[in-house]
Amino acid sequence: MLNNIGLPGLLLIAVVVLVLFGRGKISSLMGEVGKGITAFKKGVKDGSEEIEKAGETPPDVPGEKARDVTPHTTDRS
Repeated sequence: MLNNIGLPGLLLIAVVVLVLFGRGKISSLMGEVGKGITAFKKGVKDGSEEIEKAGETPPDVPGEKARDVTPHTTDRS
């Protein structure tokens, strides 16, 4: 359905959006989108730095070994 939009269709959509919402509303919206992208990049960077500081493997916690929690079923045929 959206395969045949092309450049003229995109320009028409942009003009309609601009008329409906106005330049001020769109510019403030784009500013908020930019702030969101910046915050996301900062969060990813902080997270990766935290992982590097902690090392690749998490510290061992006593008593927290992996265990099988699969429920046992009985065959009642």
